[in-house]
Amino acid sequence: MPAGVTGGGVIPETDPGYRKVTTALELAQAIVAANKIDPGKTGRAYVIEIMNDLDLGWNEIGSAAQTLASTPFSKHANTPKLHPKLIASDVSNLQISPKKGGLTIFSANGATIRHSSWSIKATSNVIIRNLKFDELWEWDEDTKGDYDKNNWDFIVIGVGGGRVSHIWIDHCTFSNAYDGIIDTKGGTSNVTYSWNAYVGDDGVANAFNPTANLNSFVWQQINKLEENKDSYPLYSTLRNKMLLTPEQIVQVMQGTKKTMAIGELSKDVVNQMSSVTLHHNLYLNPVDRLPRSAGAQVHSYNNYADATNLLAAKRMRDAKFAAMSSADQAKFTSDNPYKFGPSLNGSISVEDGAMLVEKSVYIDVLWPLRNNQTNPADASYTGKILGLDLQYIFHNEDGTTYTERGDSTATGSRLGPFQDSRIKPFAWNTTHGGAPYTLPASAYDDPASLLPVIQAGVGAGRLTWAKENWLKVKY
Repeated sequence: MPAGVTGGGVIPETDPGYRKVTTALELAQAIVAANKIDPGKTGRAYVIEIMNDLDLGWNEIGSAAQTLASTPFSKHANTPKLHPKLIASDVSNLQISPKKGGLTIFSANGATIRHSSWSIKATSNVIIRNLKFDELWEWDEDTKGDYDKNNWDFIVIGVGGGRVSHIWIDHCTFSNAYDGIIDTKGGTSNVTYSWNAYVGDDGVANAFNPTANLNSFVWQQINKLEENKDSYPLYSTLRNKMLLTPEQIVQVMQGTKKTMAIGELSKDVVNQMSSVTLHHNLYLNPVDRLPRSAGAQVHSYNNYADATNLLAAKRMRDAKFAAMSSADQAKFTSDNPYKFGPSLNGSISVEDGAMLVEKSVYIDVLWPLRNNQTNPADASYTGKILGLDLQYIFHNEDGTTYTERGDSTATGSRLGPFQDSRIKPFAWNTTHGGAPYTLPASAYDDPASLLPVIQAGVGAGRLTWAKENWLKVKY
């Protein structure tokens, strides 16, 4: 975690600053106590333990939570349109802004948060641990599959009311979201994401989820669209022109589309203030952004990305596309096209950002490292990115397997970046020109043996710990 992050500290359950919540109202009251009362004053909440799953849609939290004085809940600006469950629940926004910082929100049992986007603003020293975030996605017809209408992120850090720094998101699990899973904005600095699982939808079986869930959130949406499929132009084109079955559409939709963005507006100078560390995270069938960083400084190590199922889905989709008529193909290649198909991008540094990726694994990701995603002819959109001691495994269509272990600078490496061939030499953007911090060799796991390490502890609900351990920052 970033130096200086202590959250609410290690305090006993009997302390008045330790709040146990079982309902949306109790959560609202605890957040109010953290947001509005300065440290040291009576009633301040330092630790919030979420005891059970919480459905936090605007229509689910109840009028008492909606109308509570200084309630942290608000109705989300984007109202659900197509997913039947979200139409019933609606979506809320929960603002977390503790004055002068110092807050830990955790679950001892890996509780699930549904139908809510959390916004961390104008604060510092906040920890979120051992929670699952779920059910914040629906089919996109409005922007033709570009998912650029509903601004639903599970967590947004920064933007609005002041800078944010020293945030730790640890041992959480994230399913599909309409927009980003976690976005870091407004020059947020000293953020760490560790031991999180980005698992997408479980409607398709995979190595971490051996049994397909035929009532998954994506399946619920697909089944609803099937009731009147010709009413939805994109969906009906996929079914009637690309000749995809519902099962095949679910295969393509299984992954996380916009996993993580660092930096918001293009070429905004505030992006250069952002600094993020990512380690020991699992990305299961990710589509893009592991992360996508604009102008920021990012250190990524010991992360594991496995896109095996999604690569197979992409190849299936591409074969279906190739069999379409040229007129039908044009719907996907015009100036305002339908978008349906995973890009399979990995870690992306743009706009002169600096990203160092170490001892991580990429499986069946088409572009493990990228340095430009807007205009490769314009160097101002190009970032600096370097991979050291990475393992890359790619299953070719002919049944052979490509395997590489080494640095991205090695001759013949397929790690990338390849977008802007004028590779910017890697250098940190710190004032002193050196690394923002150093780690001992013992902090790193060997990528060749990383999978069992990840399997043993990544995500929410995987570890059975005493509650005190979730409050500690050193062990």
